[in-house]
Amino acid sequence: MGDHETVRVRLRAALCADDPWTALDLLNTDRPGPLAGAVEELYRSDTEPTAFRPYLTWLLRSLGEPGDAVLLRLSAMPGLALDDRRDLLSAAVARGLRLPAELLRTYAQDAPASSEGNAGTGGSTARTLVDAMGLSGDLSFAPLLGALLEDPAAPRGRVALALGRLGARAWAVPIAVRLSEATGLDHTAFTVALELMGDPAAVPHLLRWLAETSEEHVYDVHHTLVRLTGRDPLLPERAYGAEYAAAVRAAWADGRTERAPAVVKDLLVESGARARFSVDEGTGRIRFAFDPPSPGSSWPRWNRCLTFDGKPLYRVGSICDTCELGLTLLDWPADEAARIAARMRGRLTDLDRLDTALLAEWSPVLGELETGHYRALLLDLPLEQVTDPAQSWWYRGAAARAEADGDDGARPDYDRPEDHWPGVTHFQLTTPVPGGRVPFTYGAFLPSQPPEALDPATVARHTAAVEAGERPAAVVLGWIDDRYVRAMNEERWLVGAVLDGHHRLAAYAAAGVPARVLLLARVGGGMGEDGGLEGLAEVAAVYGCQQ
Repeated sequence: MGDHETVRVRLRAALCADDPWTALDLLNTDRPGPLAGAVEELYRSDTEPTAFRPYLTWLLRSLGEPGDAVLLRLSAMPGLALDDRRDLLSAAVARGLRLPAELLRTYAQDAPASSEGNAGTGGSTARTLVDAMGLSGDLSFAPLLGALLEDPAAPRGRVALALGRLGARAWAVPIAVRLSEATGLDHTAFTVALELMGDPAAVPHLLRWLAETSEEHVYDVHHTLVRLTGRDPLLPERAYGAEYAAAVRAAWADGRTERAPAVVKDLLVESGARARFSVDEGTGRIRFAFDPPSPGSSWPRWNRCLTFDGKPLYRVGSICDTCELGLTLLDWPADEAARIAARMRGRLTDLDRLDTALLAEWSPVLGELETGHYRALLLDLPLEQVTDPAQSWWYRGAAARAEADGDDGARPDYDRPEDHWPGVTHFQLTTPVPGGRVPFTYGAFLPSQPPEALDPATVARHTAAVEAGERPAAVVLGWIDDRYVRAMNEERWLVGAVLDGHHRLAAYAAAGVPARVLLLARVGGGMGEDGGLEGLAEVAAVYGCQQ
């Protein structure tokens, strides 16, 4: 039996299984090209049941570029049933594909005759068609989309995002003016659309709306003002609800929109191992940022990335605290990121305590961080370098949850160690930190430069120094991440990105000596979280530098 026929037989067997979804998930996708070809052949076949088509469309979404090519071809098939067209369109949008403008116009013309309604209604086909127009890159759709902003029955949040993805700046002011008409996620979508457009013409309208709007909308308006103006005023560390809203309004009350020079202030050394400071008007060259919203998603703000100069380094995952924490390497920053951190290196050679003079000396570097309140902890952490996905806490933690939930320890075939792997060799705590309210804290630090670029001779030199008693410090931008996974398992993580000291951390791991780490952690945020203060205190109590 030829290879093509083998793939086709296996695919058809999965479709006929009692549980087709699981059977398709277990198909060998190491060769997605042949599988994508078999999917297209079955989809187009006149002899195969049309009931297979939703499964085939779902499978194409998981096959990467070969699946994308098939989705584009199938979407243009003549005579598609409405349900098939909707499923293919939804899959193409979820993949972020750019469908031909003429095909989308055909879909729009055909929509009024369908039970799903036209592009001005809330039907599922119409909502997805709006998303597809936003992904098309064709500004000729802007007038049609803009007109839908006037239609109360239209999915206006999606319409605004589509205009934002098109970069249709002519609609920035109309969207800003209509913020008073938007509620809930639509209001968030309007503000995110303005961020995608990046048009400062919306700023005066945002300032007026900030003074009038209800408490629930203040965060969105503030976030958009920061993105459009570059000004990022410092807010109180632990202000929530009405207090937070009042602080935001006060920060913008004078109408000033120009960025002021970064200031590091409120320096306070609590001990040789703990200090605090605040950054006002930070440049944000190193910051957490929301990803552009995923096409088709109901949530305008969801996933976040750790970015250097606007370039994503790691995907940090969603803001949902019942989801697993999952960090994923996206790309390496420009060399400037390493140069910024290296400006701290002179005092890191043998750092054994924190003091005010030291933090003041580092103020130019600390000002490159995002505006906010920070804790500085000098820690001695037992770290190991992990290269095997099965040994990473991301997988071992998932296995521990399964055991706690009463599973027999067997992991499903599709739940593999590499599915939890952040995509790069990293450093992690050799054992979890014992805790209180949360039983323990996992810990992992991820690199900001390729591990394979480390110089073995430099690592060896640092290893010899560590074995001789020296304690050079690495600098990590970290945070505490609390989760209640699936609303069943409380889980806490100490995670961070190594800003400076990759060779030093490798040397400590090689020597088997606890690594001296200067941890810089932003706390608070005005959205109700505790900022990780509890977790940072537990880490400091166990691993704070004692010298």
